[in-house]
Amino acid sequence: MRFRFLPLCLCALATLLFVAGCGRYDSSPFTAEIDESNYRRGKDLLRQGRNQEALAAFLKVVEKRGDDAPESHLEIGILYQQHIKDPIAAIYHYRKFRELKRNSPQSDLVRQRIDAATREFARTLPAQPLDNQMERLDLLEKVDQLQRENIQLKDQLIGVRTQAINTPRPSSVVAAADPDQLAPLAVSTAESPIAVPDPEPAAVVEQPAVVPSVAVNRPTPVATPPPAVSGRRYVVAKGDSLYAIAKRHYGTANNARVQAILNANRAVLPNAGALQPGMTLIIP
Repeated sequence: MRFRFLPLCLCALATLLFVAGCGRYDSSPFTAEIDESNYRRGKDLLRQGRNQEALAAFLKVVEKRGDDAPESHLEIGILYQQHIKDPIAAIYHYRKFRELKRNSPQSDLVRQRIDAATREFARTLPAQPLDNQMERLDLLEKVDQLQRENIQLKDQLIGVRTQAINTPRPSSVVAAADPDQLAPLAVSTAESPIAVPDPEPAAVVEQPAVVPSVAVNRPTPVATPPPAVSGRRYVVAKGDSLYAIAKRHYGTANNARVQAILNANRAVLPNAGALQPGMTLIIP
């Protein structure tokens, strides 16, 4: 008997779950983009001329809905082109609108806005001749590609600025002093007499006695002439050397004999290399 009622219980449970699920989805239907609170707020701010705050509101819609916010991209592109004067950012958001809403009746108008923003950016480039207009457009495409990564940072910066504007600043309260509570200061202008000490007698400093200097005549040293060297005299011939001269006069030649001849003739022969034919040498 218990198993007979089991299918009925399962059917009742499934029905309850289905009804609960339908009720949950019916209670919070999907909100259209134009019904988003930030989108409506952005449109109101545009009518008030508060462009920066309107831009921040539309950017919040894009951040929340992702690729399901073509109208917000269009509004952002118009703001960038007409008010912020950033044609590159405007071109990016115009293209996002055309990508997300291909069959929109505004597609041709947005394409014209893209061309106008492209021409505005071309006027900011340096005046350099290009071969044709297609090269200029290719250059714009490359610049657009390089600057896309900065657009998100710009949007975040605008959001931070908008938040800073909306944040109330604490007012600084300065307590003013009550002039009645400030008692005038009594300044005494009487000057007390200054006692001047008696001058002390100047100290007497004894100067040392000056002793006159006496010039002392010192004897001038007399240069003693070197002792005369005795010996035989020899006139150097061509091809002679000190060794040959020593061997000729002493029979043998060694360093001692050569040094003796060199010492006896220092006045004319400072070293053995200075020996020249015609010199007169003393052979000790």
